Amino acid sequence: MEEFGIPGIVLLENAGRGATEIIRARLPAGGRAAIVCGRGNNGGDGFVIARHLVNSGFAAQLLLACDPGQLAGDAATNCEIARRMCIPVLRIDSPEALALALEPMGSADVVVDAVLGTGFSGEVRPPLDDILAAINTVGRHIVAIDVPSGLDCDTGMPSNATVRAAETITLVARKVGFDAPGAVEYTGAVHVVGIGAPVDVLPKSAH
Repeated sequence: MEEFGIPGIVLLENAGRGATEIIRARLPAGGRAAIVCGRGNNGGDGFVIARHLVNSGFAAQLLLACDPGQLAGDAATNCEIARRMCIPVLRIDSPEALALALEPMGSADVVVDAVLGTGFSGEVRPPLDDILAAINTVGRHIVAIDVPSGLDCDTGMPSNATVRAAETITLVARKVGFDAPGAVEYTGAVHVVGIGAPVDVLPKSAH
């Protein structure tokens, strides 16, 4: 975005569409994904994924881990697109709402973790800590977008609440922390998806 002027919404679209290709292969015909979205661009990826899954004949349930008014920029734009498509959105940032979300998560074929991205470090604060714990308890196939929520992508260290994914679809390049001892317990199998970033900004190992 800074060096080449590629709009963020283009990168977000490429990320979500690329991730969808992998997620679709995990779904049975007519299957359903529950997509848990945070308020940042990781959540924005989730909104894009929901749109492309619905366009491909699958069902999507969006579970929003924040007040919709906290969404901004490209994430807000894609949430509004999903709303206009009548993709169901359930806000889950209270204990009562989260309890209601256990059913759609537990009955989905795949649960997509799009809550916290590469900017996360430190400890997961409420209510996100309970939301991540709920994702881990539903017993469905969990796919994390870019990085499992709660995992430090630089050190590979888990936080007080960290998603344990069966698969992680990471963007642009594999994150350094994924090779740390024990990180695979949270990432599962890692897939790298390009987002259209010019090759000059990629680490040489990713060329």
